[in-house]
Amino acid sequence: MKKLARYLKPYRFLAILSPLIMIGEVAADLCLPYLMSFIINYGVLGTDVNAPEGGSAVASKILSVFGVAPADRMAVIITFGLLMIAVTLVGGFFGTFCAWTAATASQGFGNDLRRDAYRKVMSLSIEQTDRFTTGSLVTRMTNDISRLVEFVEMILRMFVRSPMFFIGGTVMLLNLGLSFGAILIVTLPLLVLLLGLIIAKAVPYFTVVQKKLDRVNAVVQENVGGARVVKAYSREEYECERFDRASTGLRDTSLRVSLLLTWISPILTVTMSFATIAVILIGGLRVRIEAAGMTVGAIMAGTSYVTQVLSSVMMITMMFQSVSRALASASRVNEVLESDPVITGGTLSDGDPSSETAVEFRNVCFSYPGTSGRDVLRDINLRVRRGETLAVIGETGSGKTSLVQLIPRFYDCTSGQVLVDGRPVSDYSLEALRLKIGYVMQKSELFSDTVSNNIKWGRPDAGPDEVKAAAVTAQADSFVQTVPGGYDGMLAEKGASLSGGQKQRLSIARALVRKPEILILDDSTSALDLETEALLRSAMAKELAGTTVIMIAQRIASVKTADRIAVIESDGSIVHCAPHDELMRVSETYRDICASQMKQVPAGE
Repeated sequence: MKKLARYLKPYRFLAILSPLIMIGEVAADLCLPYLMSFIINYGVLGTDVNAPEGGSAVASKILSVFGVAPADRMAVIITFGLLMIAVTLVGGFFGTFCAWTAATASQGFGNDLRRDAYRKVMSLSIEQTDRFTTGSLVTRMTNDISRLVEFVEMILRMFVRSPMFFIGGTVMLLNLGLSFGAILIVTLPLLVLLLGLIIAKAVPYFTVVQKKLDRVNAVVQENVGGARVVKAYSREEYECERFDRASTGLRDTSLRVSLLLTWISPILTVTMSFATIAVILIGGLRVRIEAAGMTVGAIMAGTSYVTQVLSSVMMITMMFQSVSRALASASRVNEVLESDPVITGGTLSDGDPSSETAVEFRNVCFSYPGTSGRDVLRDINLRVRRGETLAVIGETGSGKTSLVQLIPRFYDCTSGQVLVDGRPVSDYSLEALRLKIGYVMQKSELFSDTVSNNIKWGRPDAGPDEVKAAAVTAQADSFVQTVPGGYDGMLAEKGASLSGGQKQRLSIARALVRKPEILILDDSTSALDLETEALLRSAMAKELAGTTVIMIAQRIASVKTADRIAVIESDGSIVHCAPHDELMRVSETYRDICASQMKQVPAGE
């Protein structure tokens, strides 16, 4: 929690003011039973306010200030009644003001914390977000931070309120009669012991509840994101059962915590009832002894004060419970905030302009973090010249996507070097490196925004003409015109209203509008028919003169016109990289791929 306390610094004035204001509310609440005892003693029972036994100098002074005759019992009742109303209003004002300051400070704390946590998530490397999982990150950004906000607000209000009620109530109770102290000596240790045992048993479950909630969020996100697959395979019942298992796990753990905490209220009620009976019993016995100095009003006030003292113990106990919950959430949020990106950028903003090589792989080996076994890529040595179109082909799972992900540093190679414009990618700042690259991924990711804004993700300052030109080159303009609103039309979440081919073309337009030095197409035309793909390749060849293109594809028809084709073998190595005709002569793997697609390879090719 200390590490998160810095987020309260901008609101420290309100954070300090809130407990101070609470003092006023507590003082008002402590005064009310005392004033009530005056009403009972001098208004209802008619005891002489100046009597040696049972009189009160304080009550006498108040009545004299307001010019009320102590003998006028109705006037006494009205005077102290109005005074109680005034004290209540003052206490209400302080309470409301305290609630406002506490809420303002805590919500500001939550907003700043949530903002920084989100920025941290955005800065994390892909392997780190994979490790945390999406469901867990969503829970940490929402539920965990909300618990911390509630904790801060409660502390700002209860940090003073509970101890003041305990101390002030105890002092006022003992002021009424020292014999009442025996009641606290018996009840307080018992209450603290019982509540402490309950909280201690409940604390370990708090972290478990958050992890169960992670699982529920993960299942919901998977099913909402994959709703079409679920429906296509009629797996609704199975997914409902999977969610039911996750939800049931959350319910069972939460129920254990709730059942433990439900004991708090009856234990407090029973303890307060016995304490109240003891106050009345002790007070009643002392009232019968005229020399004891006990009054009926003091007994009534004593019951209120003992209730306040015991309630404050419960509030303090609940504070410890909240501390335990908050510590569990704080640990999870801190885990995100303290996760330094595995991949950090250098200081280089540009490469060597004299280099003729756009991308180079030198003795590159790669395996995914946390995995064992053979490398995904092995001893890759490959140079891509400026303006060259290089195609990458290979069996499914051979490492084609892994290869191109090393260029923008989504991952770092295990050994060897990847260079862009003659400089190691690790020397570039991440922003400078990625601004050089237009990346179209296997899965088209679109956002619930306008068509134009989805394309302008590639370059936010692109004008309408540039957006349209990119769409025309990507063969997307024709269908965009049919979207209600055209380029200003809104897309459904993840582009759900578009076909796979339409989403791919918009993703390609998004990369083209950037006018990148290096364009990576990761199997991004798989949903296009051959005619549309041919038109796309022709338009790109015309518009992207001088741009280095690295394309991954499964279809021979998509890659055979490339300047060179790199064939990734099943062991993750590249043995051959040459034009189509040469590969047909020297690469058995390439011939096998051609044969599987064309069914027959003419002799001599």
